[in-house]
Formats: sequence, structure tokens, C-alpha cells
Amino acid sequence: MSARRKARKRALDVLYEADLRESPITDVLAAYLERLPEPRPEQLDYTVALAEGVASRHDRIDELIASYAEGWTLDRMPVIDRNLARIAVYELLYREEIDDAVAITEAVELARALSTDDSPRFLNGVLGRIAEYATR
Repeated sequence: MSARRKARKRALDVLYEADLRESPITDVLAAYLERLPEPRPEQLDYTVALAEGVASRHDRIDELIASYAEGWTLDRMPVIDRNLARIAVYELLYREEIDDAVAITEAVELARALSTDDSPRFLNGVLGRIAEYATR
């Protein structure tokens, strides 16, 4: 697993915990960072950037996901899918150094490993539509 993918997985862990606990992402991130042993994992700065970025733009990101999820509400989505989508949408819209295809592929690959059989196809579709919107 690449260092960036590991960073995305760690960000997913933080967002997942925040979602389940209904806690602020930044609070969960702070507790997560305190629990990490030394030496710190590679690409930890990217994990922090993803979690903080999603937290700071949470409402807009969720609005876009809900708009492009065609027939799905955020509450109906598996928690993993919802949070992978949040990370990918943050990358699509706010991380210019990340190619759209990379953001989508990474979300799909993590969904393939961690979520339902239908999740990769679902995320690919939703994120593809959001990427199209973002390039207009």
C-alpha cells in the first residue's frame, strides 16, 4: 500500500470514528494523534490535511455528495462509503496537486478492500459525476 493510500486510510479511520461517535472531526483527530506511537507514520501530514480539510468544508462536501448520489441520502450510505466520498470530494475540489482520476481510484480501491461489493461501483459513479461538475 502506498504512503498516500495509508494516509487516506488513516484519515478514513478518523472520519469513521467521528461519524459513529457523532463527534467533531477535529476532536477525534486530536485524540488519534495523541494515541500514535513514535516514530510517527509516513505521510501523517497528509492524513491531518485530509481530516482537517473535510472538517472545514464538511457542509459543502456533504451537499455535493447528496446532490450527486442519485437516489441515496447520506444516512443510507454505508459509513465507510460516506467517508471515503468525503475524502475524495475534498481531494477533487481542494487539492489541486491530486489528479481527479487518482482521488477517485483511491476511494474505489479502499472501498473494494473495506466496504460492500457494490461500494466501488457506487463511489466511482458518484465521484465521477462530482469530478465532471468540478471541471465545468
